[in-house]
Amino acid sequence: MEFVLASQSPARLMVLRAAGIQPVVQVSGVDEDAIAAALPENAPHEHVVVTLAEAKAREVAPGHADAVIVGCDSMLSHGGELVGKPGTAERARERWKRMAGGEGRLMTGHAVLRVRDGVVEAVATGTVATTIRFGSPTEDEVEAYVGTGEPLSVAGGFTLDGFGGWFVDGVDGDPSSVIGISLPLTRKLLAEIGVRVVDLWATGSP
Repeated sequence: MEFVLASQSPARLMVLRAAGIQPVVQVSGVDEDAIAAALPENAPHEHVVVTLAEAKAREVAPGHADAVIVGCDSMLSHGGELVGKPGTAERARERWKRMAGGEGRLMTGHAVLRVRDGVVEAVATGTVATTIRFGSPTEDEVEAYVGTGEPLSVAGGFTLDGFGGWFVDGVDGDPSSVIGISLPLTRKLLAEIGVRVVDLWATGSP
């Protein structure tokens, strides 16, 4: 049985490898902006990230005969708004001006699919919301951080495990979900579709 990670995120891959799983990485080609735009304007933030996560997982499901496929999507809920990757240096600067010294909730949606004989036979989904307490970097520090390029391509414009970790004062909740994939939630979702996480460890089951 393959473990397929439907994500190009090196952070998610790192978390899984450190936890004993060597996934097959297959990046989905879904249009995240189009999917999000098609949802109701007042859709709960949890629903948005789960919908995107499941779309990514289903996109890569064809072609796999016997597999577990995991899709994830993270966005930051801040000031009543759900935001993803800044994309540009200007947006990243502006976002940090608003986030500095405050709090936000990093929402990470998860979808786990069980594929058998090429057919998706079971799906389990869930979301983790983790409170992020942001520090107050100086303008020079923000400029230097934006200059690394890191915040442009990550949810909310920050990381916990990279340069951005210098500017995060604390995390209330599951730190692995902030990095990109919640190990506790993924274990529970795997159990829902009849898979023991210990059977997926590269070192074998205890």
